Amino acid sequence: MIDLTLIAAPLAGGLLILVSHVSLGRQVIKRGIVFIDLAIAQLAGLGVLLAATLNLSGWLATALAAAVSLLGAALVATLSHVWPARREALIGLVYVGAAAFGMVWVSADPHGAQRLAGLLAGDVLWVDWPQLLPLAVLTAVLVPVGGLRAQALERSWVFYPVFALLVSLSVPLAGVYLVFASLIAPVLAVPGERLWPAFVLGSVGYLVGLLLSLWADWPSGPCVVLMLLMTGSFSAVYPIGSCRTHSRSKKEKSYDVQ
Repeated sequence: MIDLTLIAAPLAGGLLILVSHVSLGRQVIKRGIVFIDLAIAQLAGLGVLLAATLNLSGWLATALAAAVSLLGAALVATLSHVWPARREALIGLVYVGAAAFGMVWVSADPHGAQRLAGLLAGDVLWVDWPQLLPLAVLTAVLVPVGGLRAQALERSWVFYPVFALLVSLSVPLAGVYLVFASLIAPVLAVPGERLWPAFVLGSVGYLVGLLLSLWADWPSGPCVVLMLLMTGSFSAVYPIGSCRTHSRSKKEKSYDVQ
């Protein structure tokens, strides 16, 4: 018998990530800067690694990760403005550079390989309620004031800092791979301006992935990533709302006949 209370906090963390990342993901695809999440997430992870080796914890570690992410976001924004035709390639190089620096930084740490693997794959199943507080506070501030609305995110001076802060708080919870999948997979599978279908799709992916991880004793981060990809693929074949669209088209045809 699976104890569902074990996934309560991880699932809440996943839903919290989706609340912000669905809006951000739509903007990322619209701007054509898909690699930005990997780059900023890797920079946030680099901040986490720096904090670990400097024996920082709690809010100090969070502040360091956020600071590194904000600097990375400023760099990405500058590259996108100065060389717009090459921005994806340049953002990809930022990601590779941050990853390489992180590997060099932890090379002398006996637990470096374990820290690096955990940072990439994540283990969201072991997230507890206090760890969700920073992300919950920031999301609660941004949603009412409109920081996550499409009109606000259209402005680069809003989008890049908001993106960096939210990703920097999400990576320690879920890992680089899962944060990227949460940003891209749901919105890519559900095109259009409506955000709630993508949120529902992502929620199903998180729930099934966590249950699978708990039942089979598999790594939680990779399980949720795979479920997000599978639910996204299913939605691409059978789009959400397709039945409504089909019935509407049938009515329109009947009106044409009349």
